Amino acid sequence: MTGGRESTRRKGGVADSRCVGTQLAERVTHSAEETVAFGRELAVHLRPPCVVLLEGELGSGKTTLVKGIVAGLGAAEEEDVTSPSFTLVHEYGSAGQVYHADLYRIEGARDLATLGLEDLAGQASTVLVEWGEKLGDNIPIPCVRIRMEHLGSDDRRVGVERVDA
Repeated sequence: MTGGRESTRRKGGVADSRCVGTQLAERVTHSAEETVAFGRELAVHLRPPCVVLLEGELGSGKTTLVKGIVAGLGAAEEEDVTSPSFTLVHEYGSAGQVYHADLYRIEGARDLATLGLEDLAGQASTVLVEWGEKLGDNIPIPCVRIRMEHLGSDDRRVGVERVDA
């Protein structure tokens, strides 16, 4: 599925109004297992260096999807992937091939700067960022944006788009 969506990009590899998001996929999953499986499918298409922003309300399935992505990239087993809510960043794979960050507890630009996401994104790695919407207009370009929505019960809508300049 393709389509355009305006974003924002500023100099330095962050967003401004000339950026367009291209819808790559949308799927409704009906269980945690289906969400993990979709993450594994997505992983096949991620080539480092790559930044993936996961957005959605609490309980929308972001960490569950990350389990599938990390496993699909061969960096760790699904059961070894946990939310980095308190540690802020987990590293998976040999030589840091996958970084999993959680911005839920980030309060502002100062907290964000201490994470070093720019340094991680500059490496030949995949950086998965939960609560990516907290980056505001400062999203790295290009990136993959995944929007998740809890539809009730175990149902989740997962929308995937690529954001380019």
